[in-house]
Amino acid sequence: MTRLVRRRDPDRFVGRTAIVTGAGSGIGAALTTALVGAGADVVCTDRDGAAAERVASTLADGRGTVRAATLDVTDGDAVRALVEDVVDDSGRIDLMFNNAGMALGGNTELLTPEQWDAIVDVNIRGVVHGVTAAYPHMIRQGSGHIVNTASMAGLTAAGLMTSYVMTKHAVVGLSLALRSEAAAHGVGVTALCPAAVETPLLDGEGVGGFDGRTFYLSGQGVRTAYGADRLATEALVAVERDKALLVVPAQARAAWRFSRAAPTVMQRMTARFVAQQRRRQSL
Repeated sequence: MTRLVRRRDPDRFVGRTAIVTGAGSGIGAALTTALVGAGADVVCTDRDGAAAERVASTLADGRGTVRAATLDVTDGDAVRALVEDVVDDSGRIDLMFNNAGMALGGNTELLTPEQWDAIVDVNIRGVVHGVTAAYPHMIRQGSGHIVNTASMAGLTAAGLMTSYVMTKHAVVGLSLALRSEAAAHGVGVTALCPAAVETPLLDGEGVGGFDGRTFYLSGQGVRTAYGADRLATEALVAVERDKALLVVPAQARAAWRFSRAAPTVMQRMTARFVAQQRRRQSL
């Protein structure tokens, strides 16, 4: 039997307007680079405006266009104002990448209420702010695509990352539920669910001596994290194909399928993994 291969449209993103949050580094910077290379007109945003400027300055000669903007996704009014600015300028918003995020690792009892508030504000409310700002415009257009950066932590669960797991499960749930509504309006929704990606998040904040890089990589049994550029390229393909979830790499997909097929066994395995990490990191 001959397999039909769906070819990519090289002009799929030419002239499309896009906003990427958390684009000063990591996945956001890689998404911005991929979009500009594909011909999109991108607003590269980060709460660190200087970081967004640095990313944008390297892409001045890209196929598409790019400009930087300072944006704190926890400020709903600011997110809404930026989307309105893009729509006023170009007449539309085609792609909204809600990518900004943070992680907190360590034993749950050590997390303060302020730390819980911080991760909920960025990882959940930040995504909600992006959706509520862009989605109504996409409905009126009858087209558009929302991409929410979740994580494998939004599909499976292990301790020592409880707050992060909670927020990323929320992002996956929001994305899948919205997708079922948005289809009737010609709007796509995709959640990115990668395993550990080589970004500053790997070396991010933790409590009680938590070592994120050791935790993420040993949990996958790998020495190196997934490349952000590779993820960004695959994310654009996922948008083209209107995929609900992008789960990478293959090892992550296998773990996700196993967790659904044998949840009790997976729970036992994660409990053992947490115990190993506590011994290894003296948590």
